[in-house]
Amino acid sequence: MLGNNSHNGIKNLETEKSNENVNTSPSQRRKSRRKRLPIWFKTTLPTGEAQSRFNITKTNVHENNLHTVCEEARCPNVHDCWGRGTATFMIAGKECTRACKFCAVGTIKNPPPLDPLEPSRIAKSVKIMGISHAVITVVNRDDLTDSGAGHYKKCIDTIYENSPDVTLELLCSDLDGNLDSLAYLLENSPLSVFAHNVECVPRLDNSVRDPRASFKQSTTILKQAKKIRPDIMTKSSLMVGVGETDEEIIEAMQLLREADVDMITIGQYLQPTWKHLIVDRFPTPKQFAKWDGLAREMGFKAVASGPLVRSSYRAGLLLNEANGGPPVVTISTSGSAVSNLYSGPSKDGLP
Repeated sequence: MLGNNSHNGIKNLETEKSNENVNTSPSQRRKSRRKRLPIWFKTTLPTGEAQSRFNITKTNVHENNLHTVCEEARCPNVHDCWGRGTATFMIAGKECTRACKFCAVGTIKNPPPLDPLEPSRIAKSVKIMGISHAVITVVNRDDLTDSGAGHYKKCIDTIYENSPDVTLELLCSDLDGNLDSLAYLLENSPLSVFAHNVECVPRLDNSVRDPRASFKQSTTILKQAKKIRPDIMTKSSLMVGVGETDEEIIEAMQLLREADVDMITIGQYLQPTWKHLIVDRFPTPKQFAKWDGLAREMGFKAVASGPLVRSSYRAGLLLNEANGGPPVVTISTSGSAVSNLYSGPSKDGLP
């Protein structure tokens, strides 16, 4: 039985919490709910030849006023990718017509017109940077009748005309489900990889993605892309930490294989700002290793699974793996994420 003092203490504590809620703004309450990063979120800087290559790429970017997603999105793998001759560019504007709850890209209902000079400018950027594998990513352009497919095609073709030795990867939108636009985009395309991210498990579409997007629509686009161009590798990506279960990740992977997707990346969602979707959990590196192994058993030709993995993580090396090269996770890193194919006790003493 509680004494009066204990009862008063509990009452005072409840009053303090009540006052705290009253005096705290919604933004402060959301900020307080942001989880701290676990100890396995650490990176190192590249050394030797990788550092030299990174410095050259960075100098070219800054001296020529080039824009890459690598820097603008503050990707944790920029040292690793630039040190290996891979970079990611964003075209068709800096603002998206959709408003997914995880994405830091700005949203606008009526974006400015497409820049007709962008194809030549992006081609020049790729050539100047001297990279070996270029990833072109896009914003959604639901305001356009073809969802931007014609513009994406011009950019890709122009890059190829200027740098035929560079392998090309398009991280595309779902084109609002327009299969005719997809067919036009892929016709005679020099692409090596057509990528489109499902982002999350099907159950979470409504809470994570824009209402115009869905897992079903995404897998339809991926499956159709493979039918149109069976010679082009297809690729997709899953985020974890947005409310899914381990079992749902496995089910989503199986659905991607049923859509004939060749390559998969699995990474940890990190909240860009306090306004975005809150991180639900941080699966351990060992759990990412399990997904890595399962993905390989399912028949994916290339896999990258780890806390800091992003959809374009080691994109050039992942393409090489899909074509029969060594698994990306067995290649030494120059300083960012590793995908944890190793399934035993962590070498760093981590979970």
